[in-house]
Amino acid sequence: MKLTLSRKRAITGLVFIAPWLVGFIWFYASSLAMTITFSLSDVSVGTDGYALEFSGLKNFIFLFAEHGTFNQQLVSSLIDMVVDVPLIIFFSLLMAMLLNAKFRGRTLARAIFFLPVILNSGALQQALNVTRQMMAGGMSATSAQIAEASQNGMGVNLDYYLGLFGELFIPEWAIEYLIGASTRISSIITASGVQIVIFIAALQSVPGALYEVAKIEGATGYETFWKITFPMVSPLIVTNVVFTVIMAFASSDVIQTSYDAIFTSQNYALGSTMSLASSVAVCALLFIVCAILRKRTFYQN
Repeated sequence: MKLTLSRKRAITGLVFIAPWLVGFIWFYASSLAMTITFSLSDVSVGTDGYALEFSGLKNFIFLFAEHGTFNQQLVSSLIDMVVDVPLIIFFSLLMAMLLNAKFRGRTLARAIFFLPVILNSGALQQALNVTRQMMAGGMSATSAQIAEASQNGMGVNLDYYLGLFGELFIPEWAIEYLIGASTRISSIITASGVQIVIFIAALQSVPGALYEVAKIEGATGYETFWKITFPMVSPLIVTNVVFTVIMAFASSDVIQTSYDAIFTSQNYALGSTMSLASSVAVCALLFIVCAILRKRTFYQN
């Protein structure tokens, strides 16, 4: 058959995603259908298995109107994603640009940044959490708490620097955001391993001729980044945003609450409702973010 170039590319894309598509239909689709069924039913478990009685939106009404902690956990998880994802993406791109340069020990440096992904065990996470609490008073520490901790323990008066930033007319929310980022640097590094690898692959795929032309034309490093590097890696920025949001969602308190409801309390209907509602919320967030990023994404033919 004589196929057009666009049709050949479409077939290549379908072949590429075929293993994932088969796995999704075979393993995940049935589980998703069962979750939806459980969320719309009253589930009773007996010696002969489970029995379903259709209850409509009863579980959803109870979850959002009467449950004590789900709404707060869901909102907090979404806010944490909105706050942490830009930090992780920015840090990953910065580290990828540094690690993509030619210097001695580059392979070792790349391995060090990827080690948190390999060693992402419960013991390591607990140690990092203890370290964060000792250094900054936990993930929710504000600039005032950090300043107080610095005066009491580290001998550095951060009030001076906070006042200096204020005199430079930097908005208070920006100061709070940057200080919060500094207190979460360990968690940002831990969550950036895969993204750094993806960005390094994207940077290595940029044609070197583009940089040579920019150098001949007298472009500065700042101009080269915004005119060449950033547009060429922008499709992978979308990929890393989606990956980071999903990973943050998988480790959020909402997932743990849903897990406890199903496997500890054996409330399959409520746990399925929690899982479905939180998944829909995260998918909506991803849809909004991807719709915004796609307007500034450059795809090279």
